[in-house]
Amino acid sequence: MSNLVISGYYGFGNAGDEAMLAAMIGALRAVDPAVRITVISGRPADTRRRHGVEAVHRLNMWSIARSLCCSDLLISGGGSLLQDVTSGRSIFYYLGIMQIACWLGCPTMLYAQGIGPIRSGLARVFMRHVGNCLAGATVRDEGSKIELAGLGIKTSEVVVTADPVLALASVEKDSGRAIVERTGLPGKGRLIGFSVREWRDQDHFKNVFAATADLLVAETDARVVFIPMQWPDDLQTAREVAAKMRQPGAVLEGNYDTETLLSIVGNLDLLVGVRLHALIFATVMEVPFIGVSYDPKIDRFLETLGECHAGTLETISTDGLMERIRKALVDGEATAARCQKVSTLRDKALQNARFAIEWRRKKEG
Repeated sequence: MSNLVISGYYGFGNAGDEAMLAAMIGALRAVDPAVRITVISGRPADTRRRHGVEAVHRLNMWSIARSLCCSDLLISGGGSLLQDVTSGRSIFYYLGIMQIACWLGCPTMLYAQGIGPIRSGLARVFMRHVGNCLAGATVRDEGSKIELAGLGIKTSEVVVTADPVLALASVEKDSGRAIVERTGLPGKGRLIGFSVREWRDQDHFKNVFAATADLLVAETDARVVFIPMQWPDDLQTAREVAAKMRQPGAVLEGNYDTETLLSIVGNLDLLVGVRLHALIFATVMEVPFIGVSYDPKIDRFLETLGECHAGTLETISTDGLMERIRKALVDGEATAARCQKVSTLRDKALQNARFAIEWRRKKEG
């Protein structure tokens, strides 16, 4: 039986990270049904309830060390843990957990990580030191593999796979449809979803999203709904954008789990998203989407699909976004082509778990 510890940004109400954890656990159990998993979490009780695993608090270093002593492998991932753009401190936490595992003789792997940007000189040195102690690494895009090489990390096995969430199966749409219907949105046109987030006190994109949503309602009788992916952080931003609209729109207020969010997204005719995992949820549910970039991880994900963003939070314009939306709503060939690429990415996402069990077994050998 495998004993694995998973380190990541879990227990904080981020839908993308909770979906990643669910996907990782599901894939690992598919490869090894007897696997025993302990998750390092900000809210261990919630993680145990949601995911059916053992959990220890992320600040209880004694419990973490004890779990690592009994573990065959530390999994660091997935997501964008190893970067210092959204936080200059968190990268040291995640590298610190990996360093403790190294001291305790527990092999470590990066699991579908998105690497960088890492700007701090100290963080780059620490990353190089810890990275060269890895049993192996899977990364979710080619850019992340290039980042590791640029940091001087010479781990023998670095494999480009795909984001773990792409391994999730699509879900039924009834529960999501009921949630949208309860908003009482007028109109009978297409259902357009927006996923927004706060970013460095910027307001430009909020005005653009509100103006675009107004045009969609006025011109096409669209129904506009804002879907917070990190609760409650995104909720306030969504309310701000909706308040700028002159036409009716709705903000989904609930703190929804992964399956419910997937169901909601599945009812959309189009998603306009800033959050990476909003775009990935749309991918899983085969819903057309348009990405707006604030971070290289958005660009990299879109590049894996042979696409590009509609603009950054600083450069996005109402005219440009409306042009992309109009095209996406009628371009069935592009949606079909994307679905074909997603099938390949789904297979790659499942490979992450196979590598984890393989690298764990190296310890046994």
